[in-house]
Amino acid sequence: MVTTPTTVGLPGNPEPMPPERFGSGRSVLRVEDDALLRGEGRFADNVRAPDQVYAAFLRSPHPHARILRIDVEPARRLPGVLRILTGSDLVAAGVRPLPASTDFRRASGAPTASPPHHILAVGTVRYVGEAVAAVVATSATFARDAVEALGVDYEPLPAVVHVEDALRPGAPQVVADAPDNVACETRHGDPAAVDAAFRSAATTVALDLVNPRVAPSPIEPRSTLAEFDAATARLTLRVACQTPTGLRDELCEAVLGIPKASVRVVVGDVGGGFGMKAGLFPEDAVVAFAARELRLPVRYTATRIDEFLSATHGRALVSHAELALDAAGRITALRVRSLADVGAYATPVGVIIQLMIGPWVATSVYDIPAIDLGIKAVLTHTLPVAAYRGAGRPEAIYVIERLIDAASRATGIDPVELRRRNMIDPARMPYTNAMGKTYDSGRFAQVMDLALERSGRADFDLRAERSRQRGRWRGRGIATFLEWTGAEVFEEVVDVAIGAAGTIDIWTAAQPMGQSLATTFLQLAVDVFGVAPEHVRLRFGDTDRAQGFGSAGSRSLFVVGSAVRVAAGRALDRSRELAAAALEGAPADIVYREGVFTIAGTDRRVGLFELAARQPDAAIAIRSTSAVAAASWPNGCHVCEVEVDPDTGAVEVVGYWSVNDVGRVVNPMIVTGQLEGGATQGIGQALFERFVYDRGSGQALTATFMDYALPRAADVCAFDMTMDESTPCLTNPLGVKGVGELGTIGATPCVVNAVVDALARHGRERQALALQMPLTPETVWRAIAGEPAADRNPN
Repeated sequence: MVTTPTTVGLPGNPEPMPPERFGSGRSVLRVEDDALLRGEGRFADNVRAPDQVYAAFLRSPHPHARILRIDVEPARRLPGVLRILTGSDLVAAGVRPLPASTDFRRASGAPTASPPHHILAVGTVRYVGEAVAAVVATSATFARDAVEALGVDYEPLPAVVHVEDALRPGAPQVVADAPDNVACETRHGDPAAVDAAFRSAATTVALDLVNPRVAPSPIEPRSTLAEFDAATARLTLRVACQTPTGLRDELCEAVLGIPKASVRVVVGDVGGGFGMKAGLFPEDAVVAFAARELRLPVRYTATRIDEFLSATHGRALVSHAELALDAAGRITALRVRSLADVGAYATPVGVIIQLMIGPWVATSVYDIPAIDLGIKAVLTHTLPVAAYRGAGRPEAIYVIERLIDAASRATGIDPVELRRRNMIDPARMPYTNAMGKTYDSGRFAQVMDLALERSGRADFDLRAERSRQRGRWRGRGIATFLEWTGAEVFEEVVDVAIGAAGTIDIWTAAQPMGQSLATTFLQLAVDVFGVAPEHVRLRFGDTDRAQGFGSAGSRSLFVVGSAVRVAAGRALDRSRELAAAALEGAPADIVYREGVFTIAGTDRRVGLFELAARQPDAAIAIRSTSAVAAASWPNGCHVCEVEVDPDTGAVEVVGYWSVNDVGRVVNPMIVTGQLEGGATQGIGQALFERFVYDRGSGQALTATFMDYALPRAADVCAFDMTMDESTPCLTNPLGVKGVGELGTIGATPCVVNAVVDALARHGRERQALALQMPLTPETVWRAIAGEPAADRNPN
């Protein structure tokens, strides 16, 4: 059985690096890269088990249909076929559906309405790509051949794939419990106060805005290897996952109905997650069931089209948003009505992102006294929507930033000045927003001023004239914003073991997936222990050794990094007590420096690792539980300049600057990389990405990279990303704030605002304000030409 978790230390036998050159605050090169560049990464699909067999899935070609019959006999007779599973087989075996949202209610007070989400469809399919049957065979080719031989008789049913169509009277129903296709809904704020503010407002603005459905598209597709050990009756899953403990618990408690102790989840290297890999997928559960039944290792690795059709999507929000301002340009109220397309199944994550997490940041960095936010989670015959980098915050920030720019045009107040007038004064920190969320710190105007200075705002007109001479329209966009991080899970357990062989092992439940956790946590450990970094080994990805929430919501450094620092300090404190006993001195007299304890003023000394060797188990081991006090609120100002070709509508990002308050910075190089990668994804949503279902047939039209456009290196310019460390977070011992999603959140409104500005400067303000993402050349050209835009549905 293959069970190796991820262990990361310095590669090979490098020259010892002095700890003072490796600690936090320095741009230390990533320790993860050596193995990856040598092709020695251990991704889920790299691991092979003896006698491994393969699973493949038959997927629905219909967006909505009744399953009349599944004929498995032709497939069963094919070479290598070991088992064919249908939804009915699994139900008969006691396998339960995946959990649905229970946090919200329908307008009637009834619970959230959602069809049972079986891991293989039972009776009805509800989106193109839903898994109908699984084949396990001795080779991947045999499994795929057998899938092709399965015969299914479907009775096609009416389908609805656009969220606004789903609410029309007589629309096809996704589930009988929701005849209007509303799974659940919520209302936040004070409607009466907002109505009064709008009645007395000097200026009001309103926009219809769409955050299109997007596909997360991590470079590594999903992959699962399930192995059953008959001797111990335990199942081991090797998966690509951000939250190993959560996956184990959902698989055991909700789906298979087996004890958590009977399953171990092991995660190696992960090739990107972006929120998509933050939970249990139907295929994971099917593979686990098959391995337990066959007593053989079962492997499933998704194809790229599997990822497009059956993983999860993100965003998919349609909003009507309004802002009220007084005569001085102060915002008095925000009103938003949103339709969140949650797909065919109202998953807990998909619902909470739009109905709760997005609203938490709806007022952003602005002092907005009254809000009225109404959001409906709408069922459609499409793939369920779940987390994607930012998860609710990009949608909310896009809405408020588009509104601020629209208000600037309506009032004649400069967009920078309008933002400044409405920003929360630092003297009011801690500040509680209209959603009841408390910001511990932030100097938003300072961050904005620094970004404007770096972007050369005073010289914009000169650059615009140069663009005009080349036949291009230049525009400038700005976004000032914040986000919430921490996933509301603030406690973490970290194990530390100091060994006689000169090693310090640190176990956490955080999960690396490209965000450089091993390097960052190593820097924090070196800060405490003062030893050369090659002595420290970070260990991840094994539920038998570490259990916790995992990595999502930009919590890894803010919550887990803080816990690593606390645990290292506690391990050193315990070692100091042992050293005092060994040296026959008082703990207060013990001095520690670079791996050695001494009694102050004497030559009596003992090394940290020598001390470990003297212990009964030849190790000093502790388990540390600690917590941060509350969420962190990173914030930033992003400034973008674009050039628009008026003849074709093509948009080019020609300048991008940002200043970001992420609190204390442990590794500037890594933080800059996170910001640049995040911004590139935000630019992708603004200009390129939209997952499309055909309105009539319900078929997916963008299920390959021939049709779904991701941003490429040539589509972005050189970024100027900087950090303002003058405002540390007050809720954790490191003073850090989450950073993994910040770039994505700021880039989308920043780029769209720049395109709107370019068109408005050339007499197209009305058309520009109606623009919807993605701003493809056709979309922009239509606006320039005054032609009707394409439909505004997110799908």
